[in-house]
Amino acid sequence: MTSPADPPAGGGPSGQKRLKLLAVTACPTGIAHTYMAAEKLQQAAEGLGIDMKVETQGSIGAENVLTDNDVRDADGVIIAADKDVDLARFAGKRVLSVGVSEGISNPERLIEQVQGAPVHGGSGGGGGGGDAAQASTGDGGRERSVAYKALMNGVSYMIPFVVVGGLLIAISLSLGGHTDPKGGLVIPDDSFWMHVNEIGVIGFKLMVPILSGYIAYAIGDRPALVPGMIGGWIANTGELYDSEAGAGFIGAIVTGFLAGYLVLWIKKVEVPKFARPIMPIIVIPIIATSALGLFFIYVIGKPISWVFEHLTDWLSGMTGTSAILLGAILGLMIAFDMGGPVNKTAFLFGAGLIATGNQTVMGMCAAAIPVMPLGQGLATLIRKRLYSEQERETGLAALFMGMFGISEGAIPFAAARPAQVIPANMLGGAVAGAVAGLASVEDAVPHGGPIVAVLGAIGGVPMFLVAVAIGTVVTALTTVTLVDISERRRRGEPLVGGAGGPGAGEPVLAGVGAGAAVAGGGVGSGAGSTAKSPAAPAPSAPTPSAPAPQAPADAAAPGGEVLSGYLTEQTVKVQLAADEKEAAIREMAGLLARTGKVGDVEELVRTALRREAQGTTGLGEEIAIPHAKTDAVTAPVVGFARSAEGIEWGSMDGTKAKLIFMISVPEAAAGDEHLRILALLSRKLMDVGFRERLVAAPDEAAILEVLREVQ
Repeated sequence: MTSPADPPAGGGPSGQKRLKLLAVTACPTGIAHTYMAAEKLQQAAEGLGIDMKVETQGSIGAENVLTDNDVRDADGVIIAADKDVDLARFAGKRVLSVGVSEGISNPERLIEQVQGAPVHGGSGGGGGGGDAAQASTGDGGRERSVAYKALMNGVSYMIPFVVVGGLLIAISLSLGGHTDPKGGLVIPDDSFWMHVNEIGVIGFKLMVPILSGYIAYAIGDRPALVPGMIGGWIANTGELYDSEAGAGFIGAIVTGFLAGYLVLWIKKVEVPKFARPIMPIIVIPIIATSALGLFFIYVIGKPISWVFEHLTDWLSGMTGTSAILLGAILGLMIAFDMGGPVNKTAFLFGAGLIATGNQTVMGMCAAAIPVMPLGQGLATLIRKRLYSEQERETGLAALFMGMFGISEGAIPFAAARPAQVIPANMLGGAVAGAVAGLASVEDAVPHGGPIVAVLGAIGGVPMFLVAVAIGTVVTALTTVTLVDISERRRRGEPLVGGAGGPGAGEPVLAGVGAGAAVAGGGVGSGAGSTAKSPAAPAPSAPTPSAPAPQAPADAAAPGGEVLSGYLTEQTVKVQLAADEKEAAIREMAGLLARTGKVGDVEELVRTALRREAQGTTGLGEEIAIPHAKTDAVTAPVVGFARSAEGIEWGSMDGTKAKLIFMISVPEAAAGDEHLRILALLSRKLMDVGFRERLVAAPDEAAILEVLREVQ
């Protein structure tokens, strides 16, 4: 590691190791700051002879994403962001976190400071990473794949639906329910608690499409959200493909990935320029949703239905075999997908036998049903350091749901770490079912969990509770053991003991679950720690080995149009008359109105001013890019004007705005095109030579010729 006292990389003796730095830039609004900070850091690094790669987390999606190999080889990481950025992947590296304005104003100072920054990943690590950090280790590093990050994104958005739905159902059952031999736990129709229960059921119904939708979103960005959610709903609605039980959360994972990668494939298809704005909001979602839905109904759904019908027949033929073996098999099935088709097949089998007078099979199922949420909740208590704070909170909710026989409480844990959690769940469920079978536990109602025993529906309550307790402990201990082994392998630590380095011997998670998965972004911005492919062919931030290409002027659009035809000579003005911000925005709005694409100039001005109130669009370097998304315009339009004296715009570096662009797009047809233009402008405006040519151009035609370079 290069220390502050070391000579600059590249400037020392021949053969000296060249310093390698990483950076992440992000801002909560107006992505221009994101890209300007990236360009400034890149330029400063090149000037100092330092290798630097910058990941931008803009509204268009994460670009130039840092890989585990990048992280492994880095000497330090600069986070220049005004929003949460997931730091889990930078465990063991020197990390410097500052605001995005620092990346624009003081890039050289940040490069110097990061060389002495604290190492992230130990106790109390900053930036939201803390103990839920991951070091990239092993031969060649282990790639944290796009698929893994997408899965985490889906899990993070699903968790609130699981918690809210499950707790409302549990509360309604406990306060308003009673046992009924034919209907299980029953809540009187039209009662207050029935309405509470129905609200909770809605949460559970939404849980599966939310998981699918946000897996797809993380892969294919916003165009993938609708096909992902609708695909998840179809997967969970068995009657659409003649199945008594839908495909559950496992089906949602399948549809999420199918939707995401289908959208990525469609995005690669070349389309005429006029069709690009409607691709992400109309064409891609319709094609992807129709194709995925029909594929699931006609191709995947039928085999699912066939498999589970025959599985039920197979179980029916086992009733005369050993009760222990049958209990273990039913427990394995109940625990496998927690409310999915395998679970429902076993549950319906047990429930169907109650009417015949055989209540022992349902007793086996009832003992296994609460084991998964109880076991995962217990795991978060006995090994807290393995879990993020939000996962521990989810664990408490899972414990509560488990008491009421709501096995879906364990789904967030299973979706986040399927290789560790599902086997642990199945082992615990099998043990609980086997113990209940051995003790001939009976259940008179089709439900499970300790609540059924409390309400008097269980025959052999002591052994039922013993079966649940043993299964829960087995699940919890198996989970923490498997997660511990997985994380030690991930970090290259010995599986027994542990030595050396900060946090050695204390397993930490790879940003798993809710806390880490959502640390980097939200729905509106699309910026997060998840890796996404750009929705449009925008170039990623340049690296020293791959400098940003500059298209020749003759490659621009013909006929005096630049920026996809949104900026023309008609929307260029050599000199603004205004001398203050609001007047300048009004004058720019009038300039855009020349095109006939502005239906309401006053509304356009109001929208642009509201955007300014959220945060200045003055970017520094004498640049401002006000922008507005409003139906006051009928089509995307871009204008440019200069101010010789400059206009006070509240820029980060205190400079007055002399080069002013205004971008406006309709609310209903914005797509990603305006974000692509904003990103292109932000990057190009960091080129000093480009700005000088823009200032020196004598008239509108010359200005337009310079602007053709923005490609």
